Amino acid sequence: MRSQTDPGQTAPRHHRNTASLIQTSAGHFAAAHLNGLMSLYVEPIGGRLVELPSTDGASQPIADFVRCSYLGLDNHPAIVTGGMALMLRYGCLHWSCARTRLNFMALGELEDALSELFDARVTTFSTVLAANMSALPLIASGALTEGVKPVMVFDRLAHATLAFNKPVVAEETDVRTIAHNDLAALEEICETHPCVAYICDGVYSMGGSAPVQKLLELQRRFGLFLYIDDAHGISIVGDRGEGFTRSQIRGSLGDRTIIAASLGKGFGASGGMLMLGSPTQEELFRRFGLAHAFSASINVAAIGAALASQALHRTDELGARQARLAQNVALFDELVPTAQAGSPLPIRTVVIGDELAAIGAARLVLDAGSYVSAIFFPTVASGRAGLRICPTADHTFDQIRALAAAINGALER
Repeated sequence: MRSQTDPGQTAPRHHRNTASLIQTSAGHFAAAHLNGLMSLYVEPIGGRLVELPSTDGASQPIADFVRCSYLGLDNHPAIVTGGMALMLRYGCLHWSCARTRLNFMALGELEDALSELFDARVTTFSTVLAANMSALPLIASGALTEGVKPVMVFDRLAHATLAFNKPVVAEETDVRTIAHNDLAALEEICETHPCVAYICDGVYSMGGSAPVQKLLELQRRFGLFLYIDDAHGISIVGDRGEGFTRSQIRGSLGDRTIIAASLGKGFGASGGMLMLGSPTQEELFRRFGLAHAFSASINVAAIGAALASQALHRTDELGARQARLAQNVALFDELVPTAQAGSPLPIRTVVIGDELAAIGAARLVLDAGSYVSAIFFPTVASGRAGLRICPTADHTFDQIRALAAAINGALER
């Protein structure tokens, strides 16, 4: 099977077409807003419940299946307390200073702790987006591949925070986009080019995952450089929550694998990080990574929260929450058929097809007391609209059952 871009041909110039994107999707965004499905402002009640105000002044408790805190750690008392305590200790929230100048001592402690926890050299960033923006141009420059600029191959479904960088990366080197998980196409490119970097997600935000072991085999055969964004895979997999990708790599990451991950989502705090495999890479990122050299660190509350979370990751509670998540995902799979059924990963998507039908279904689910994401272009391909559901360890069985009944009822209408 050949890729969308023939490896033997000159790759097309990558450019953004924001005007076309807006024109294509503006009507569906407007419909979702009019149906009260986007930009909701709510008050947390506890667990996965939020209070949704209504136009008549009343409020409605809603079970939230949108947040990606898969282990339910975003409101864990120890993590909340950790954030508050460090902010009070330092007497501030944020230093407006590039990290090449001043850093909070606690941030160094956090990076050391994360490095030990995940057996990598960890550098933190304010977001995963900032980490990706810092990493991809450096990879494209050849600075991490002995001065040889790699052909940068993006999975077609790579997250928007990765794909957004294609035009910048294309200023440095050849950029290709191949079909999702198309290892045959990737192998062809590796066979015809001396240096190749592959950019993908570990766990994809709309469901599914990268074939990590097969990618590692291509790395062994061809020296393939791997940049894997595992934002949605962190904490939910591994004895210490090292994540979907890191848990499959034994020993050091080496100098040909970088893993980006979130300090939010499963980890329950805020910010992003890069797991690096060598001191040389770490030095390079700290000096020349865009968001490291020219922006500030994660704020003090996020540092304190992350310190508390990494400590929790070393306890039995992590495994208990992973097990509870698995139970909730299995229960959902019993009740609602999806393409991801049977996967231990927690993201589920119900494909409806028509964008307005998906928006209408999401509204019916909300009316029944559960909030799920209506997904449509550009989040998914045109004509593949549907619902995205994120079960977490904090949802109750009753909330899962109520959600399933609402989804099945909406699909039957």
